[in-house]
Amino acid sequence: MKKNVGILITLIAAICWGFSGTCAQYIFDNFDADPTYLTAVRLLAAGLILVVIGLFTDRKNMTAIWTDKKSALRLIFFSVTGFLFCQLSYMKAISYSNSGTATILQYLGPVLIMIVSCFLARKLPQRKEVFAIIMALIGVFLIATHGHIDTMVITPLGLSWGLWSAVALMLYTMLPGKIIEKYGSITVTGYGMLLGGIILCIGCGIWKAPMVYDIRCIIAFIAIVIFGTILPFTMYLIGVNRCGAVKASMLASIEPVAATVFMVVWLRVPLQMMDIAGFLCIFVTIFLLTKKETEAITETAEKDAVALEPSNNGL
Repeated sequence: MKKNVGILITLIAAICWGFSGTCAQYIFDNFDADPTYLTAVRLLAAGLILVVIGLFTDRKNMTAIWTDKKSALRLIFFSVTGFLFCQLSYMKAISYSNSGTATILQYLGPVLIMIVSCFLARKLPQRKEVFAIIMALIGVFLIATHGHIDTMVITPLGLSWGLWSAVALMLYTMLPGKIIEKYGSITVTGYGMLLGGIILCIGCGIWKAPMVYDIRCIIAFIAIVIFGTILPFTMYLIGVNRCGAVKASMLASIEPVAATVFMVVWLRVPLQMMDIAGFLCIFVTIFLLTKKETEAITETAEKDAVALEPSNNGL
């Protein structure tokens, strides 16, 4: 029962993330909003809320991280290269393409993580990993060209920002290192978003941003902050606790599906067969890499179990 609840909660979190991407597309399509300004305010608002939550629930770690100079510097670096870059590139990709395409391109991040991990470990990719890379490249090709080498059906900026968002997702995943283990997710996420928001607000001159008073835009922005940050982040952590990190990460890969469904049903954005084929290629990639991670963790657990099993020698 506990695991089933965890699965349900994780799925809802992923759907919320997909919905928030479509809310961003709704704002870009209807209110000519600047993705940089939207990202700056979104990070600032979400960061403030998470920091307040953290101060009430985990004040010790929220304070302790600033007493360790190395951890504090790593947090500041992560807030820029992790959160700021990840959120900004994703929003830019949505503004130049659409929420479904931007989300699926961002999910090329695990492929980059695998390539970098192989490079750092000084080993060649396994056969399954090579196949995953090939499927990912085919998926990007189909999404970008619909199978015609001499034609681009996605704008160059949409494709480039989508690929940059995959790089950002890789950095976002690999950079925090042990500071999350040491100080907790809420501490790192809250401060990361808040610092990223402050830096981006100053950098883009948020005070110059045109004010939007349309209630529909305001509601969509609130949905991005709540359903794209606070609610799914909390629910995902609960899901990880109940059904495990590996299964939770597999379930979270439904986010691109949710974003695409919301985009098609709500915003009436048509999908071509080549788009669907490209999406499926990248889904296969995600499945292969996540399945490999699951097998690796299972194998490690089995080895640990054998090592801990009492020996009959000498009895």
